Amino acid sequence: MIKAENISKCYRIGLKDAVHDSIGSALLSFINSPLRNYRKYRSLYKFDDINSNKMDDSNTKSSNIIWALKDVCFEIKTGEVVGIIGRNGAGKTSLLKILSKITDPTSGRAEIHGRVASLLEVGTGFHPELTGRENVFLNGAVLGMDKKEIKSKFDEIVEFSGVERFIDTPVKRYSSGMTVRLAFSVAAHLEPELLLVDEVLAVGDAEFQQKCLGKMGRVSREGRTVLFVSHNMGAIAQLCPRSIWLEEGEVKLDGSSSEVVGAYLSSGILSSSSWTNSSSWPEGSQAQIKSARLLSPDNQKMAIVNFNSQFRVEITYEIVEPMRNLSLLTRLTNSQGNVVWTSWDTDTTNWDGRVRGSGRYISVCKAPGGLLKPGHYQLSVGLVLDRRTLADYHEHVLRFEVSQIGYLLNLNRLGIITPLLEWDVKRIDETCSTTQTQANGKSSRV
Repeated sequence: MIKAENISKCYRIGLKDAVHDSIGSALLSFINSPLRNYRKYRSLYKFDDINSNKMDDSNTKSSNIIWALKDVCFEIKTGEVVGIIGRNGAGKTSLLKILSKITDPTSGRAEIHGRVASLLEVGTGFHPELTGRENVFLNGAVLGMDKKEIKSKFDEIVEFSGVERFIDTPVKRYSSGMTVRLAFSVAAHLEPELLLVDEVLAVGDAEFQQKCLGKMGRVSREGRTVLFVSHNMGAIAQLCPRSIWLEEGEVKLDGSSSEVVGAYLSSGILSSSSWTNSSSWPEGSQAQIKSARLLSPDNQKMAIVNFNSQFRVEITYEIVEPMRNLSLLTRLTNSQGNVVWTSWDTDTTNWDGRVRGSGRYISVCKAPGGLLKPGHYQLSVGLVLDRRTLADYHEHVLRFEVSQIGYLLNLNRLGIITPLLEWDVKRIDETCSTTQTQANGKSSRV
């Protein structure tokens, strides 16, 4: 469906300053600052050389030229759902614009086969003065749908968007969420062979995001191709079997989403087995967490936990005045951002409902071995009143890795955790399991 060969795209910084309204103003500017303008115009010629594929080391290192993409290569087969991830400025949107034919690459080329629908920005192609109904027909026409096709799908588009009450209201009175609902609905019902979706679902509410993910899932099951850019790693892992990680315009990793997302989220994260709170007391709070440590069973600090090894989390906190119904919580998340557990120190102790007097406390959470899948994890801690009001909270204070040592299972096994549960297997029938049956005159074994 898509074949990208050495796609590169560069932009010149400060183009506006180099443009003049007339030849006279350009000459006057040149006379006033000859050296500055000489460098500027020299860089313009360099940029022209780059766009003419005359790239050399002096061109690529020019200070006012930025490379959004550098030699990006990949192939996407028909029916694949592929996620594109990376930090802001990594080149994700530039890549989609090239694939959508909005802009041309500086070098390289992209082959695309089939009908393309792209949703790159909220309300792209929508006219604010037109009603939602009129914009459905306008946007559908821009995306390549004829009037008959739009009419046949109009009710379905409007129902999916959830803006039926406002369909005859000018779009300028829509919220950004309503606009993206309608825009996505039109693009999703185009029935393209290839659907390009940029980070637009972040605008919609949680319910609509789930509807969109479901729709894109159905699109993929129908044999169509989806290229999905998002910062929502949970959505990427749920929807896309394969992901491509862009870093500074280059493909850093291309593979299964579990592998790529895990590597992306873990990049730049240093393991930390201990944490000390250096901030001041929260305003109006009577309790504060002071420290947290990840410990081995023999009380040694550790940042790497073997799969089959136990570990403990020790949290120290201080209370100024007596407090009733105070609980300490720990929340563990994996490298995909999924919550693995939320545990309270009142779950299995007799502190639930009791008054904790002023002073310093230590709560220790003991985790068994053989529970967490190998990978990276982050632990957050908090103090909660009545299990609903946060008195103090600190996110990702401990970061650690569960190694593959002692892990004898398949790494591709589904699930957030892989507990070694206790099984009991008994034979309840001693009848011979091998029976001779006769079928079509031939003996077959059952």
